[in-house]
Amino acid sequence: MSDTRRRALVAAFIGGVGASVGIAGAGHAYLREWRRAVAWFTFVLGVGLVLLSVFTDPMSLTLATIDEVPVEVTAPMAVLFFLSTFDAYYVASRKSQESDSLRCPVCRGKLDPQVTFCPWCATEFESRPRPPEELDVDYVQEAE
Repeated sequence: MSDTRRRALVAAFIGGVGASVGIAGAGHAYLREWRRAVAWFTFVLGVGLVLLSVFTDPMSLTLATIDEVPVEVTAPMAVLFFLSTFDAYYVASRKSQESDSLRCPVCRGKLDPQVTFCPWCATEFESRPRPPEELDVDYVQEAE
């Protein structure tokens, strides 16, 4: 399993565990996407408070009566927790794809955009490495 896939799955798992205890954005916190984690947490908390105030009497709600929360509140909250978890998976997948964009056409090793050679196979480049979509397809196929 690649690091990209593993990171995305761990983010989704942590997001799911966080959602099961009522903490939206836990997967984003694992990814160190702090703003997104806080945004998800705040959004889900706000929606939960609004739904509780609309569909229940907030003053009569206690821990003893938490089982009596109507479906009109729990169903949207479950959907939001799921979306938060899915978003953490998506962000982890997308972020890792962006970081994998520069690869050596000879050995497929990861490249730093500032170097003019591959640190893995010592292939020298005339200029900075180019993203895969800019590479000459024939050259890449010959190198393999």
